[in-house]
Amino acid sequence: MATSIAEHALTFLTDGDIVGLGSGRAARNFVRALGARVQAGLQVQGIPTSQTTADLAKSLGIPLITLDDVDRIDIAIDGADEVDPSLHLIKGYGGALVREKIVAASAERFVILVGPEKLVPVLGSRGKLPIEVLPFGVALCLRLLCEFDWQPQLREENGNPFTTDNGNYIVDCNIPRLPSPAAWEQKLLSIPGVVGTGLFIDMAHIVLIQDGDSVRVREAGNS
Repeated sequence: MATSIAEHALTFLTDGDIVGLGSGRAARNFVRALGARVQAGLQVQGIPTSQTTADLAKSLGIPLITLDDVDRIDIAIDGADEVDPSLHLIKGYGGALVREKIVAASAERFVILVGPEKLVPVLGSRGKLPIEVLPFGVALCLRLLCEFDWQPQLREENGNPFTTDNGNYIVDCNIPRLPSPAAWEQKLLSIPGVVGTGLFIDMAHIVLIQDGDSVRVREAGNS
């Protein structure tokens, strides 16, 4: 019988868990699967990483809380835009990267759901890195990011700057491959006005990969 990564991810949950709910297509599929399990009696509480995810979870009857209500999250489930052999990630094509990173950092286990097309030999292989910036600092951020020759572009939606749930903007950079992503993360965070980057370094514990009708599992330290 075919197994989806969303169904496989549900096997990591137990009654009473606090679950971080990611954003994006893979995360939405998981939230739908979780909603069905909650309706069947599973007792969990969710912490969404975006308003879109919150709205979906509410519609499915998943009880929601906030980070202010708990000391830690048992498990967070999310997707990714790139996964390298060390399970470093690039996330944020959907624009929720800072909230996703906060939830991931609060979780005892961070589980990523991807298709094989998201596996890359080196981060940056798909050529895009989202960076969340304060609107007040966007001009400075764009100017300094241009010094890396990354052709930064302010993301737009309906002719206006795309605004995150935090009220910030997203700058999309055309990046080369980044063989030292941790060093780049620190360099980017040193730019005044940068709130967070799509580089998720040493954060994923488990990556589930949909491989046809089956699911492959990669674990940090054993990938």
